[in-house]
Amino acid sequence: MHDFVGRWRITWMENWDQDYVDLEESGYFEFDKKGLGKFVFGSVRGWIDVRVSSRRPFLEFSWQGMSEGDDLCGRGWFEFPTPDSGEGELFIHCSDDSKIRIERQ
Repeated sequence: MHDFVGRWRITWMENWDQDYVDLEESGYFEFDKKGLGKFVFGSVRGWIDVRVSSRRPFLEFSWQGMSEGDDLCGRGWFEFPTPDSGEGELFIHCSDDSKIRIERQ
């Protein structure tokens, strides 16, 4: 089974350039052993609830968070073509969505 635990750097987002992704700090996703985690990109901060597939290196998550004082929520997923890289999509409820790539830190 794939080990998702740890911090993963956001290396690319389809809808936002890297300067925005790293606006307040380097953009990242972080997953813990309890199936929870967090992420940061630009002015967006989110807390995630993760579900991991036992059949392939894939995870789905729901999230809630905020950006510039506004509450946000959504969902997303990642698949992992290698143990150190992931590709997926992040959805903001009733707003934007973006394809995304991450690499293990």
